[in-house]
Amino acid sequence: MAIRMPIRTSVRTPVIVKLPAWRRRILLGLVLMGFAILLGRGVYLQGIHDEFYKDKGNARYSRNLILTSQRGKITDRNGQLLAVSMPVDTVWASPPDVVLDEAKTKQLANMLGMQEEVIKGKLANTEREFVYLKRRMSPEDAAKVMKLGIPGIDLRREYKRYYPAGEVTAHMVGFTGPGDKGAGDKGLEGFELALNKALSGKDGNRRVLRDRSGHIVEDLQAVVVPQDGHDVALALDLRIQYLAHRELQKAVDAHKALAGAIVVLDAKSGEVLAMANVPTYNPNNPVNIKGKTRNRAIIDNYEPGSTLKPVTAAAALESGLYKADTKIQTAPGTLKIGPATIHDTHPQGVLTVAEMIQKSSNVGAAKIALTLDKQFMWNVYNQLGLGHVEGVGFPGEAAGRLRPFKNWRPIEMATMSFGNGISVTLLQMARLYTVFANEGELRPISLLKVKEAPVGQQVFSASTANQVRSMLEMVVQPGGTALQAQVLGYRVAGKTGTSKKLGDHGYINEYVASFVGMAPASDPRFLIAVMIDEPSNGAYYGGVVAAPVFSAVMAETLRLYAVQPDAPNNNVVLQGNADDAKEGM
Repeated sequence: MAIRMPIRTSVRTPVIVKLPAWRRRILLGLVLMGFAILLGRGVYLQGIHDEFYKDKGNARYSRNLILTSQRGKITDRNGQLLAVSMPVDTVWASPPDVVLDEAKTKQLANMLGMQEEVIKGKLANTEREFVYLKRRMSPEDAAKVMKLGIPGIDLRREYKRYYPAGEVTAHMVGFTGPGDKGAGDKGLEGFELALNKALSGKDGNRRVLRDRSGHIVEDLQAVVVPQDGHDVALALDLRIQYLAHRELQKAVDAHKALAGAIVVLDAKSGEVLAMANVPTYNPNNPVNIKGKTRNRAIIDNYEPGSTLKPVTAAAALESGLYKADTKIQTAPGTLKIGPATIHDTHPQGVLTVAEMIQKSSNVGAAKIALTLDKQFMWNVYNQLGLGHVEGVGFPGEAAGRLRPFKNWRPIEMATMSFGNGISVTLLQMARLYTVFANEGELRPISLLKVKEAPVGQQVFSASTANQVRSMLEMVVQPGGTALQAQVLGYRVAGKTGTSKKLGDHGYINEYVASFVGMAPASDPRFLIAVMIDEPSNGAYYGGVVAAPVFSAVMAETLRLYAVQPDAPNNNVVLQGNADDAKEGM
């Protein structure tokens, strides 16, 4: 029998705390005030002042994409490419959007050829919205990076400069490098630098909205289309440029010279058809180029030596004091002026003005100069462009050195007559000789292709210029110093030059060999100036070192342009020797 026990239940009575009426009213007021503040803030942010958060949102997912303009082409006068932009891709990242694990980081580093730590360092600053990872990758390699599918990493199309002629045109064309702040290429040397603004064009931009995966959702504003750069046509003829570079390199190697330069001009238009320098460099891979980027033909000064003697002869004829057959006593082959003595390599005795040029007599040139007014001589040099830049628009163009005539002493009058104590550039000397090719008219020089021949400046009379040109023909004939400048089938006019170089304490036993000439001499079409710096293989006279370069380049140039021969009976080229080429220095 079961016994039932009574069950007791316990019920707790809730305690009700009654607040005073004034406290209830205060509490209710505070709660309502809080809600009112929250409501007001919401209305303010969502309706009245929503631009701030819109901007923040846009900043998070919007991007300003630079649309790189394509750099203009550089061509030779016949349209042959000298510089062209090839498409490449640049890999960039938006650090806040990048999602990377260790495996993907390793893959990315391998594809970019970078250290993992470097990549992590670039992506560490999440405040930045744009950072380069790798510039100028091939489109194929860049596509492999994108296949990794890493959020926040994207490509930008850019252009890399390519130079088809490589080292042959390096000093004229120059090269470029990546621009700053995402801009396209900028010129660093040559015409790439000189005409950088025209070649560069103007970049465009595109403001876009991206989603969290980095995909473009929409354009936020109108796209600014990039404006491509202008194309530039140089005066260069690539065919002549190749052969000029080849022959110059051969001469520098054969004579173990420090350097060399050559300029080929159209004698009528003043256009530079070729300009080559040795040593040179590869603009497609401009590394270890210190000392090789100088365009010596334009920016290096040197003493022209005897190539300046035709100016002395022309000034003498213009003065009215001399004729071509005026006789000058040069015996015994020396001339003492104060403590200094001027020498001829070969004492000649009595020479005419024409023979002074043919034999390259320093004594004869000095005696002529000492009879002329120094201001008159200075005016001649000045009108021929010596002492100031040619204004061809090339970076670093040198002016040479021509001192004021008021400071000239007799010894300086004498030495300048045969090209010592005065400095020039090779381009200046090439231009100077246009006065003898164009009946006394000095033609402007252009490195760019011109539509028509410019009007020059009359410096000498046509009679004087033609007489001096006839003297220059004698230099290339038996008895002259430049037999090795002859060209089969053509009359040639030109002048050799050999000068010692200046050191810290006067002249040293290092030489500059040069030759400046023109052909056909009956009506000059082309003009070539050659300079070989410090030949060290035994020979150093211009007639032996520089003249053969002139001959080889001129012969091929005349053939390429189908210029009619003007030599009677198709002249026989005579081989000179080192003794024939010796001249006063």
